[in-house]
Amino acid sequence: MDSKDEVNYMDYTDWYIDDPVDTALPAELAPCNPIIRVDLFHISAAGVSVVVLVLLSFFVKRRWMWRSWCGGAPGLLHPAGFLESDCHRGIAAAVFGVLVCSVCAVAIDSTPLPIGLHYSKETKEYWKIAALLYYPALYYPLLACATVKNKVGYLLGSLLSWLHSGVLIWQKVECPLSREPYKYYSLLRSIPQLLCLGFLSVVYPVLLLRTGEKSRNSTLRWWQADEYYMDYLRVLLKKRPSKNSASTDQSCISSKVRTLLRSYVYIPMKGFRIPPKLTVSVTVALVTVYQVALLLVVDVVPTLQKMRAGVHEEFSYVLEGFGINLSDKRAEVIRIVKYYFWIVEVCYISAITTSCCFTLSMLMRSMVLHRENLLSLYRGDTGKVFNVQRRIRPSQSAIVSWMSFTGYQVAHVALGLSIQLLVFFMCFGLFAFLIVVPILHGRNLFLFKILETMWPFWLALVVVLTIQHVLARFLFLHKDGKTLSITNRRGLYIFTYLFFMFNVLIGSIVAVWRVGLTAVYNIIHFCRLDMSLLHRGVECFDPAYRCYVGFLLVEVSHSHPVMKAFCFLLLRSQDLGLSRGDRCKNEEEGIQLMSNLTLAKTARSRRVRARWHLAFTLLRNPILIASRKPEVCSVADLVSNGELNSSSQHSPDDNLTKSELCEKE
Repeated sequence: MDSKDEVNYMDYTDWYIDDPVDTALPAELAPCNPIIRVDLFHISAAGVSVVVLVLLSFFVKRRWMWRSWCGGAPGLLHPAGFLESDCHRGIAAAVFGVLVCSVCAVAIDSTPLPIGLHYSKETKEYWKIAALLYYPALYYPLLACATVKNKVGYLLGSLLSWLHSGVLIWQKVECPLSREPYKYYSLLRSIPQLLCLGFLSVVYPVLLLRTGEKSRNSTLRWWQADEYYMDYLRVLLKKRPSKNSASTDQSCISSKVRTLLRSYVYIPMKGFRIPPKLTVSVTVALVTVYQVALLLVVDVVPTLQKMRAGVHEEFSYVLEGFGINLSDKRAEVIRIVKYYFWIVEVCYISAITTSCCFTLSMLMRSMVLHRENLLSLYRGDTGKVFNVQRRIRPSQSAIVSWMSFTGYQVAHVALGLSIQLLVFFMCFGLFAFLIVVPILHGRNLFLFKILETMWPFWLALVVVLTIQHVLARFLFLHKDGKTLSITNRRGLYIFTYLFFMFNVLIGSIVAVWRVGLTAVYNIIHFCRLDMSLLHRGVECFDPAYRCYVGFLLVEVSHSHPVMKAFCFLLLRSQDLGLSRGDRCKNEEEGIQLMSNLTLAKTARSRRVRARWHLAFTLLRNPILIASRKPEVCSVADLVSNGELNSSSQHSPDDNLTKSELCEKE
């Protein structure tokens, strides 16, 4: 036999069911070279960002070093005041949304840092670390332009946002398709980034136009910052209508349903504003849900569709090789296999839809609880939030937690959505192939055959459980008026002994159910940082919940609305040129000034009303006592779970008298 005619048994090219797949890319997926190259744009944009940062730094004054040199400029330019109420939440949320899209690009793309360099496998991870620092620096001016709060900053912000959005739109129009993992993935992935940049392109010009009107009225410009604190105080001091106890709630069920829906829908409340950090966290969480869901869809669904379209008659021989005989007819086998692939695709899409719905509902529920927790801590009710009494003050770990809160939220949403998808896909697949498909086609009834052989066992467990409930209701429980007691104790002891073995089997089923229910509950609530997945006694070992606790401590201790209103009043009194005596008097009369009441005819009546307002404010916000006069009394002696102790509630005038003595000294 000639060597040329010898069969090469190591050649696997003929193992394909169809013809060998052509590895050449289609014409529409050929490499695209836009007019504005990505690497050149990033190099130019980085230089522009540095120039903008230098220009903006001259509008910020230094606070410590060489304050007299060059008038205190340039100073340290921060991106946004996350602890201040005048921080523009929309701009901060949009810039962080762009950063989340950039993180996805760094994790997926083959070129994490698009500056025209060649990457090797050994240095690729180092360039990814550099990209994690490059993108925040690139978009830093977009956020810092709003911090300066002048025409130059808004003008530069408009130009930068137009530059980034215009170049991105131009590139996507020229090259809408991508080579992997899906031809439209690059275009779909950039939708949140385009929306955020488009929002910035509209907001900055609007702020630029409004700046001239605000500069004409200095009083309006001053009160813009503390308008939120004024609204909070008005709601706090507003007289609440008394509840009519005689009225009966006829629609009890509808009210419960309405309350349940409201607990999962965030409705804005008058006099309360979500902190900027929480607004940014929720926005990046929504962008993360979209990016992760999109990646999970484009990675799996097109592959399943290709596999379903690639099933041919030769596939039946492969199944017979594994001992699987779906039908005697080849065409019927192909139809069944394609049908099974379609079921898998439907289960996967249903699983990812369910996961997104659960994640979004959990995020909305978190927003409602964030507001309740902040309001409780504003009142000093630490026991309701932390289940223990603790002082509201920042610490080293609390500051680190506050800095890390938004990043933790993104990571938990991404991982939680992936785990939910895996669990729900398995549940839907088992339900479809073990219950739905066998019932529709009358074949492969494995589960029903098992249940049929074990029906006496299940019936016995149901009967035993029913008998125990019936005996407990009619034989062992005695009701005498409003008093319930145990009777027929001998019979109780007998049936307890007889049903022991059955209760072991029932307990085994309950244990399995408990494991599954606990796993599903924790998986669904995994993306929430405001609740611990551990028990109350060991919740300190949950790092995510501990991060949330530290975040609350920093927010409440440095962003309390009443404390901020008091500080703004002191600053306003200095700007108005009041004397030291008037400023000291306004320190006690701060609540009166914020309530827009008319001045009294005499100083004594004005002072009496101010002190009663102050006493009422301290009763409603006991946590502020620690910031008022630390040397007069101890906070632990006054505050207990958000309320004043009985010994201190009857003597607010004594504490005020002590503060008067401190003033005279």
